[in-house]
Amino acid sequence: MKRSTILKFGAAASMVAAASIITAASDTVRVDGGEVAGVIADGVRVFKGIPFAAPPVGDLRWKAPQPVVPWSGVRNADTFGPQCVQTPYPAGSVYTMAPAPQSEDCLYLNVWTTAKAWDRRPVMVWIHGGAWTRGGSSIATYDGAALARKGVVLVTVNYRLGPLGFLAHPELTAESPHHASGNYAILDHVAALQWVQKNIAAFGGNPANVTIFGESAGSWSVNTTQATPLAKGLFHRAVGESGAQFARTRSLADAEKDGAELAKTVGADSLKALRAVPAEKLVAVQTFRSAINVDGWVLPEDVRTIFARKKQSDVPVLVGSNANEWTTLSNPAAFPKTIDDFQRRMQEQFPGLGSEFNDVYPVKTEADITEAMLGLGRDTTFTLEMRTWARMVTAGGKNAFLYQFTHVPPGPEAKYRGAYHASEIQYVFGNLRNPAFAYADADRKLSDAMSEYWVNFAKTGNPNGKGLPAWTAYDATAEPYLDLGTPIQVKHHLLKAQLDFLELAQQRRRATE
Repeated sequence: MKRSTILKFGAAASMVAAASIITAASDTVRVDGGEVAGVIADGVRVFKGIPFAAPPVGDLRWKAPQPVVPWSGVRNADTFGPQCVQTPYPAGSVYTMAPAPQSEDCLYLNVWTTAKAWDRRPVMVWIHGGAWTRGGSSIATYDGAALARKGVVLVTVNYRLGPLGFLAHPELTAESPHHASGNYAILDHVAALQWVQKNIAAFGGNPANVTIFGESAGSWSVNTTQATPLAKGLFHRAVGESGAQFARTRSLADAEKDGAELAKTVGADSLKALRAVPAEKLVAVQTFRSAINVDGWVLPEDVRTIFARKKQSDVPVLVGSNANEWTTLSNPAAFPKTIDDFQRRMQEQFPGLGSEFNDVYPVKTEADITEAMLGLGRDTTFTLEMRTWARMVTAGGKNAFLYQFTHVPPGPEAKYRGAYHASEIQYVFGNLRNPAFAYADADRKLSDAMSEYWVNFAKTGNPNGKGLPAWTAYDATAEPYLDLGTPIQVKHHLLKAQLDFLELAQQRRRATE
């Protein structure tokens, strides 16, 4: 099956009902499947819960997205579709979400627009984060109204999570015409982008100017979508916030082993039995690793190799990470307690590089251990990945704009958390609404600037604009990046010693694999 036949067919806080009206004329739009009626809230037209594929249930579980099921009459698009089935965040997590409806039938998207039909405004498609195991397009922080008011058509999308989005299995591979399995979430991204190409003009969007953007696992998705040949031509710019997949992409064979182990865990001795297992039971298997694999179809090669050979979608990127990513993603109680234990662990992680490691993550007293562990986690998981992304795109001849978000939001435990993982999203979307945060003028000014940079990039491929501090495109010699703090300013050589060391360690590891 060719890419064009994957999907042949052919919108996040709730709006206050009293401020919304449905008008069957001006706000009724025809899309693949039928007509949808949106709502108006403060001048923004909002369409929620539009299906972009058939429900991936029953025999369609673990298959590429299929054409949307048509409906009759006008479908009210005033309620978000359910989130994909998932387990909640652990109690006490900073990322805990309000309860929301969940279903295996979850392939829905949402649209915010102030445009008239056929206005041809830039389109921004948001892919949510959540470790590829949690999250959804309806989360309040992702409300697209503020960005829509700045001149884009904003789309947020769901995609299958956990085992439902990433299960590879020998029987799934055998039944596939591509002899592939496991990358269903990425196929969902492709399907959503195909829907955008066919339908977004009716909302005033320009299908020839589409930007994909996402954070954390959403950024993993953006990175992987840029790598897959199936998405070529479906988007024209990419924004990645704190996440890429350059370090390692597992093989299909390894992914199939994980899938077979999951089947054993849930007591399914055949693919038919596995498809009959309740979705909630599947996602409850905590040992399953949600990850992409080199299946020969969605990913013909690992992500790093695709970029190194310049086979990715050749588009400009805006990428970066946060200054304190690891504070909310780690458990300090699990950090080494003594210098001897710290050195032992680092020697295991970086064999033969002990001296070099100590130069860039120095620990002279036990009080230094926490800072070193937080820095190492941040740089290994995020900072190096984003620099690699910028370097590889630049080497291919396209512009890359690198940033580090350093502003500390005024929330609880701000002194420890700092510019923590995902804290930039509220600034990008212009949604400074957290009741636990005492926002100040500095927050509002930074949010206005960041959303302008993102929108400018979506419009032209260049984030710069009138009244904004200049943002210099990345190059591997001067290594400029934009420090998104107070003030916003261009700096150079972000954590160079640490990232160069980690890159050396990666090179040595790859040489032995």
